[in-house]
Amino acid sequence: MLTFEEKEAIIQEFPELTRKEVSMKRVNYHYEDSLYEKTTVVYHLHPNGNGFVYVGDLSQYDAKEKGLVNIREASADELRQMIKDSIAYLATEEEELFDEEVEEEWKNKENSKLTLLQEDTLWNIYHGYNLEESFGSYEEAKSYLLEEGFRKVGTR
Repeated sequence: MLTFEEKEAIIQEFPELTRKEVSMKRVNYHYEDSLYEKTTVVYHLHPNGNGFVYVGDLSQYDAKEKGLVNIREASADELRQMIKDSIAYLATEEEELFDEEVEEEWKNKENSKLTLLQEDTLWNIYHGYNLEESFGSYEEAKSYLLEEGFRKVGTR
């Protein structure tokens, strides 16, 4: 596990982040040029090495409900990549994140398959050819699938 000092050294490799002290000796790092209200990239980095990186709904991460990934056990390379991805996420218009049609396959423990498909402005979930649910955003559809016990298995 990286120490607090090692994590801070890695975070400080990103000059676009601003350090802000918060309670109980914790620090946050903000990306002030964010296109969204959300500016926090590193959240509550604590001297014990615990902390979080905001990754929103990026599919390569298993983020908790607020889009945060715990970095307690992250390697130096993993931490750098998470921060790069977070900054890119906050610097990209939502529409640009999905320039091309998205089609993802999701499975649960019983091996049932659902397909998440972006169609126009909607995110539709299909069971075979039947429409199961429809959502206004990827994040809403992803949350529904995760709550129902499904995990993404691939992107087409």
